[in-house]
Amino acid sequence: MPERMVGKQAPRFEMEAVMPNKEFGKVSLEENMKNGKWTILFFYPMDFTFICPTEITAMSDRYEDFEDFDAEVIGASTDTIHTHKAWINTSRDENGLGDLNYPLAADTNHEVAKKYGVLIEEEGVALRGLFIIDPEGELKYAVVHHNDIGRDVDEVLRVLQALQTGGLCPANWKPGQETLKV
Repeated sequence: MPERMVGKQAPRFEMEAVMPNKEFGKVSLEENMKNGKWTILFFYPMDFTFICPTEITAMSDRYEDFEDFDAEVIGASTDTIHTHKAWINTSRDENGLGDLNYPLAADTNHEVAKKYGVLIEEEGVALRGLFIIDPEGELKYAVVHHNDIGRDVDEVLRVLQALQTGGLCPANWKPGQETLKV
């Protein structure tokens, strides 16, 4: 049986990445924590596929909304930074990503995907896992989708805002609504 992760300290990570300026750099959970930021870490299976660019570009198009809630977004796959950069340098109308507003990280040794429980070992790719980590490093939210299903950016933002209320949010809670009083 897999070990529970939500409510515990998130696995720490540092990965090479292609940064928004298209330079190579590194991303780490520790850096986001040091800067008092929430972390949205999401895994996708692989570059140059069909569903992945819809999610990656949707997250990028809404990046300012995540910034408004003190959250840093990091996309990750088991591809290399060089493959990431080639995909970023391919235009959106050619199934590429074009410019992105957040880094794409390379988990080439599969270590981070394995720690987060999303690695399909026999294929060497990740499931569509998304994790929200608070500034203290606690994993607050985890969701894993089958690779045939894309994620909803509005739902990620809604959950982030719900977590940041510090209150009890009922089913179908929307930003601006009251939390439960107990």
